[in-house]
Formats: sequence, C-alpha cells, structure tokens
Amino acid sequence: MTWTVTTERFDSPDATALRRDYYDEVASRYWQRPATAEEIADGLTDDGADLLTPPTGQFVVGRHEGKAAACAGLVLTEAAGPGTAELTRVYVRPAFRGTGGGAVLLAAVEEAARAFGVRLLRLDTRTDLVEARGLYAKHGYREVPAFHRRTPYAEVWFAKEL
Repeated sequence: MTWTVTTERFDSPDATALRRDYYDEVASRYWQRPATAEEIADGLTDDGADLLTPPTGQFVVGRHEGKAAACAGLVLTEAAGPGTAELTRVYVRPAFRGTGGGAVLLAAVEEAARAFGVRLLRLDTRTDLVEARGLYAKHGYREVPAFHRRTPYAEVWFAKEL
C-alpha cells in the first residue's frame, strides 16, 4: 500500500476531480443533503484556487497505488504576517481513508511551506468535519482563537509552528 504525493496544478484533470469531490462532501455534510451538480459548480467558481500556484501557493495530489485519492493546498498569506500560510482543501476520498493518506498529505504540504519560508501554518474547519479535526490534532496542530471571519463555514481554527 503505497502513497505518493506530487505537486500538481489545481486545474489538472485529477486535481479538478478531487476538488469537486471535496466540495461535494463538505457541502453535502453542511446542508445535510446531497449537493446538486449546480451547487458544486457554483462553489468551485471563483473559489480562490488560482492562489494554489507559485508564488502564492501550491497544490498537491496524493495517489494510492497510482490512483488519485487525496489533495491539499497551501496559500501564502503575507497579509497575516511574513512566514504565515494557510492549509486548505485537505481531502482524502472515503475509500482511501484510514490508509495514511492524510498524514502523507500534511507532511508534503508542511515541506512545501518550509520551502516557501513559512513558519506558521494555520487553517479553519467546521465542527462537523470530525475526521479532519482529528487528523490535525494528531499531527501537532492546536486549536487557536479565530484568525478571520471571512466565511460563516469556519467554526474551528488550528495552527502549527513549523
């Protein structure tokens, strides 16, 4: 059971499919019903994914046994102070959960962040995304006070010093 993680454009076919699956899951869980194709498309329109490319960020795709199975993004947030970035769009397809993909993704994004000179990596999530919150806590992210109010979907904030 092998995981590999590579940097990839956010709009490659595999990355696009992963981002769509990510949005489908988080929207469906939030609304407590299946998201429609139109809602998913609307959510992905102008979602800031263009920041997931250098020099403003990076996007990674995780593959399990060669199959695109996970993704994560890094956005440099210099407005928050030098050396600060945000972890975003962390997603492991359900069929691949419990196989170590989340840990591999976090390690890859943290390595990329260090290469950009990031010293503080932070993120926001929701209370219903229990698996994500557990993953972050297990890998050294600690809950911190809210560092933004950009979206009503952010309910819990985490940070980790690199």
